Amino acid sequence: MRIAIVGASGNVGTALLRVLSAAGGHELIGVGRRAPDATAEPYRNATWHEVEVGSADAPTKLREAFEGCDAVVHLAWIIQPNHRESTLHRVNVEGSRQVFEAAAAAGVGHLVYASSVGAYSAGPKDRRVTENWPTGGLHTSHYSRQKAAVERLLDDVEAAHPNMAVARLRPGLIFQSGQASEVGRYFLGPFIPQQIARVRVPVLPMPRQMIFQAVHSEDAAEAYALVLASRAKGAFNIAAEPVLDPATLPPVVGAKRSVPIPGAALRALVWASWELRLQRSDPGWIDMALQVPVMDTTRARTELGWKPRRTSQEAVSAVIGGMQEASGVPASSALRPGEQRAQS
Repeated sequence: MRIAIVGASGNVGTALLRVLSAAGGHELIGVGRRAPDATAEPYRNATWHEVEVGSADAPTKLREAFEGCDAVVHLAWIIQPNHRESTLHRVNVEGSRQVFEAAAAAGVGHLVYASSVGAYSAGPKDRRVTENWPTGGLHTSHYSRQKAAVERLLDDVEAAHPNMAVARLRPGLIFQSGQASEVGRYFLGPFIPQQIARVRVPVLPMPRQMIFQAVHSEDAAEAYALVLASRAKGAFNIAAEPVLDPATLPPVVGAKRSVPIPGAALRALVWASWELRLQRSDPGWIDMALQVPVMDTTRARTELGWKPRRTSQEAVSAVIGGMQEASGVPASSALRPGEQRAQS
């Protein structure tokens, strides 16, 4: 199978390259703003095309990259510079439109898109929702708004090209140890050393409604590979167990228990520090943790046969362990200075 992966040098992209390379029998096409070191694993197993999604020449370059492909996997997404939403929109939303249109123009039979739990409208924390839950996003999070906007673009693609199998995966937060430096730069910024992850506190301040899901990048990649192998279509929730909440998260960060704090107070603190450029995580991420629903992953497990090999706690521990060692792969050269990919 000839498979093009847009954003192949990112967190999930590199994991997917490894999974597909190990499976064998595939011709892999990597698409990124800049090609990585093609002599290194897993990049050596792909032919690379340099395309800046969202740019004026991207439609032509993307169609050339997609010619003869059986499937296109769209993983590319940036979350920095998140003080310039117009830049994010150009790359994330308009860039996604370019990818989808180029795939249709090239006659690609299978389009697989990396959506997110962040695309969902606000929902319950005390029960799980299926893929039928509305994907209207949260208006207070630009990440969520843009993920929801791309879902609408994908709806249009499905309607206009009924012969194309269209799949969308909606994972929780995706982690691996190799992205430690990348996560540290995004969530901590330049003024807080990553080694702060070594600090252990007896209690973890945390709002009661901060309940979210996570998955290891290798397990997320396996889900994409299963979708490709079965030419699956439709939406799939992707998350490992257990759900991370005030009971299950503290042990991961070395705390004995959590202590409840008001969600509004935490959001105000994050907003102020973000506005002052002290850290790079905008308050929309707090809103998503407090408001997006808990996903039911039954469809992925039954229809795809997907079964994560790592718990959500192990996924978070992996990236925290990397930060404790100040490890991690530097941000890909496929990104502009100040830009960063999201994996959620």
